[in-house]
Amino acid sequence: MADIEERRPRSKAATFLLVIATTAFVVAAALRLLGIDGTRHMVATTALVPYVTAVGVLLGAIALLLRRWLVGTVTLLVALVLVAAVAPRAFPDSRPIGVGQQVRVMAANLLVGRAEAEAVVEAVRAHEVDVLALQELTPAMVRDFERAGLDEVLPHRVFLAEPGASGSGIASRYPLTARDLAAPSTLRQAGALVDLPGEDLEVVSVHPLPPVVPDGPETWQRDMAGLPQRDLNGPFRVLAGDFNATLDHVGLRRLLNQGYVDAADQVGAGLDPTWPSGAVWPPPVVIDHVLVDNRCPVDTFQVIDIPGSDHRAIVTQFVVPAP
Repeated sequence: MADIEERRPRSKAATFLLVIATTAFVVAAALRLLGIDGTRHMVATTALVPYVTAVGVLLGAIALLLRRWLVGTVTLLVALVLVAAVAPRAFPDSRPIGVGQQVRVMAANLLVGRAEAEAVVEAVRAHEVDVLALQELTPAMVRDFERAGLDEVLPHRVFLAEPGASGSGIASRYPLTARDLAAPSTLRQAGALVDLPGEDLEVVSVHPLPPVVPDGPETWQRDMAGLPQRDLNGPFRVLAGDFNATLDHVGLRRLLNQGYVDAADQVGAGLDPTWPSGAVWPPPVVIDHVLVDNRCPVDTFQVIDIPGSDHRAIVTQFVVPAP
């Protein structure tokens, strides 16, 4: 009798803890499934959906092992819905045959000019980059790039350098024409038309204000909404840079529904984290992206470390179809 009486409190405690954990999981899952980018804390939670998904599967399995059938069943059902949304990012999509101009685009957040310019230029050379989209480009960083020889490999540029995190820029192997492609935003988002040998290409260096600032995510939401849609009547278009958003955020999913594809997702690299580089806390997430016009087949995608920056750079190759 004594043994039975001692087990009951532990059983109730286990059930209570499972219910609390399951409730937290379901709330986090609901933010993603219902598309709620509310407060900055909600936005931050949504960024962790791949981790939330793994936790949900584990919680459901534990609940079933402990014979908490209702808790386990509900948790696993919700977790499986998240798995269906997240898991495909780790597998390549079928690629149509592309005939046209191959283009390699690299995006790099420079951490207010602290990134090593030599490392960026070395990556540009090693990966034979055609177009480089830069965020947090400072005047001092521009001078560092000049000393590092960026002009030798990417001689054309549209730079909007500013002190702090506001600057951005585009450098290219091919001639550039500056264009205002994004709506006015808190941080500069350079845009340019790239004069390719075949069809032209429009590129935006993307950098909306982070959503976790004390004032809340409203400015981030407005900046994301101001990014240009794909234009079927104009040049092919690419959005590349630090979106401060994952594939689980409403603003980014809206762009994908407007005719873009995420290059990393296309080749099965959609779970490779880009920020923070070289750290385990906060949990690494995927907030740097290259969104490509869905008429452009994506060949490759790679994440690379850049010393001095808290972001990993991203490089993708795709085909701009021939006219």
